[in-house]
Amino acid sequence: MAELLRMPEVAAGSTAAVLSGWPVPEGASFQAGDALMIVETEKAEVDVPATAQGTLLKALVPEGTEVEVGSPIAVIAAPGEEVGDLAELLAKLGVVEPGEAKTAVRRDVPDSDPPAETDPSPVSAAASSDERLFSSPLARRLAREAGISINTITGTGPGGRVVRDDVNAAIAERASQPTAAPAPTPEPVPAPAPAPAPASETTAPAPSSPAAVGGAAYEAIPHSRIRRAIASRLTESKQNAPHFYVKGHVRAGALLTLRQQINAEAEVKISVNDLLIKAIARAHVLVPEMNVIWTAEAVHRFHSVDVSVAVATESGLVTPVLRDVGSLSLSAISAQVRAFSEQARNGTLRQSDLEGGSITISNLGMYGVEEFSAIINPPQAAILAVGTTTRTPVVAEDGSLEAADVMTLTLSADHRPVDGALAARWFAALRESIEKPMRLLI
Repeated sequence: MAELLRMPEVAAGSTAAVLSGWPVPEGASFQAGDALMIVETEKAEVDVPATAQGTLLKALVPEGTEVEVGSPIAVIAAPGEEVGDLAELLAKLGVVEPGEAKTAVRRDVPDSDPPAETDPSPVSAAASSDERLFSSPLARRLAREAGISINTITGTGPGGRVVRDDVNAAIAERASQPTAAPAPTPEPVPAPAPAPAPASETTAPAPSSPAAVGGAAYEAIPHSRIRRAIASRLTESKQNAPHFYVKGHVRAGALLTLRQQINAEAEVKISVNDLLIKAIARAHVLVPEMNVIWTAEAVHRFHSVDVSVAVATESGLVTPVLRDVGSLSLSAISAQVRAFSEQARNGTLRQSDLEGGSITISNLGMYGVEEFSAIINPPQAAILAVGTTTRTPVVAEDGSLEAADVMTLTLSADHRPVDGALAARWFAALRESIEKPMRLLI
């Protein structure tokens, strides 16, 4: 029997999400496990799979709309089910009253902006019959933040609905328009020069004119939900988690040699990052007090080591989690990291892939960055920042100078569950695993 599909709670505790896309077109069938919708959460765009096979009869929410969790978003039917009057079916399902299917299918909310004083656009003219302009909540929010009246934007969504892309286009168009030059003012009549100020007085400098500061052209890029979430979470992390840092230079020559030997024989190529992930897991096993997160009620210490890997994408940084790294082989770690990287860039990560872990590894060595300090990803307790490996003169055990491959590692730790001595013990265990990497294979 046909039923309503409702917006799922993709992220734990979320109250709303943006429906980014419908991979299945209206009228098409789908199988269990097929991507039925694409939802943009605070961390990433994720595919939401169908739990059973069926047919997508009608999408009630257009792409790009922010929807509250539990709200109806589509009507789906059982395999082979025939549906007669769709409007009557919608009414039976409680979506609309009979005969009002068009209004209800749009699920529109009238905009609160005052009517524009200019000539009405095609959209506003179409909406003037009921004095309402239909637009998605996300579009209204973006327009309000950009200082643009929603009534001045031409909608391209179903029924002339203003959607996110319409607002972004309006913002880009406004940014591309040259600023009108100010009207010339008559030249002022010179005034008598003022008397010089007494020596004890100071004269404040004249403020810069607006033309000197605001003349540069720019492009306004609206914040995505992911970018807003990153900003909010990292700001919260720096404000609430007392960061402290442990930095050290580690000899990486033996690690690089081991990697070369493995890659000469293995089908799956191992990266330095893969070896470091394994070394982090071993350090957590040797110093289990580091395998924790802080909560308001208690410190949670985990029995297995889950490590997040920072992956840069066009929409922002995501941190998928490798589960139980201690039990994984290097080839399994490498394959999983590659899969996560591809899914992150394609926007196909699942929400469950982004949750958990007690530590993150962030590696900027491939960009030539020698060292940096990273911000902890809450509620995790630490993040390891990895710099590039450089050939550096070091003092050997006999006091002589020699050239060695050295990398700089910086551990950012939350001082609530982790104190300085604990972080130092963990860093020593990590250094040992890197400088004597054969132990990673045991």
